Amino acid sequence: MTTTPALRRALVTGGSGELGSAICHALAAGGYHVIVHGHQSLQRAQEVTAEIIEAGGSAESDAFDVTDAGVTRAALDALLAEGTIHAVINNAGIHDDAPMAGMSDEQWHRVIDVSLHGFFHVTQPLLLPMARARFGRIVSVSSVAAQVGNRGQTNYAAAKAALHGATKSLAREMASRGITANVVAPGIIEGRMIGEDFPPERIREMVPAQRAGKPEDVAALVAFLCSDAAGYINGQVIGVNGGMA
Repeated sequence: MTTTPALRRALVTGGSGELGSAICHALAAGGYHVIVHGHQSLQRAQEVTAEIIEAGGSAESDAFDVTDAGVTRAALDALLAEGTIHAVINNAGIHDDAPMAGMSDEQWHRVIDVSLHGFFHVTQPLLLPMARARFGRIVSVSSVAAQVGNRGQTNYAAAKAALHGATKSLAREMASRGITANVVAPGIIEGRMIGEDFPPERIREMVPAQRAGKPEDVAALVAFLCSDAAGYINGQVIGVNGGMA
């Protein structure tokens, strides 16, 4: 009698958003059981979960505030009670743009709390279980803004650039345990976050490829980095930006 091996589990923070949901679908297609995280969008996270299951994949949804260390730890403890989380995609992030000369303390801290402190709150509790499993994939979603800067986004660029250094250090710490840590840095990606700031003519000026990317372009790379085939790719910052940087 043969038994079906348990699926590896992946947690995608911000999985209810446009980019996050594409990542969730790609991971599910790659054989992961996906935990679709939402904070203010639990209903959307549940919808993404239902879409994955309808397509033949395996998924569940959860909701917690990644900026709250205690709440996040309690949520992760409950998830870890069901087994190791083998991959974490730190995709949660927000914009709160303003020129730095007019930026408030709240704008600065709010953006950094989600992208940077959220990365620590979510990733740190998962490391030792990954190490015991001798397999782990940590992928943090950054931005081309962290590589080249962007007006009005000193807070966002600072938070995302900090992930680069943290990831490179984490890769060195955990590599011997079969754990990789990498960053994916998208450029201009289709979706509601583009808004009116990036009309087609501006995109053609900014992007050598002369078009915006698709969420699936980013998701495909994330899914690959979470696969067995990517086990020797570690500590890297990989752009998905049509040649912007």
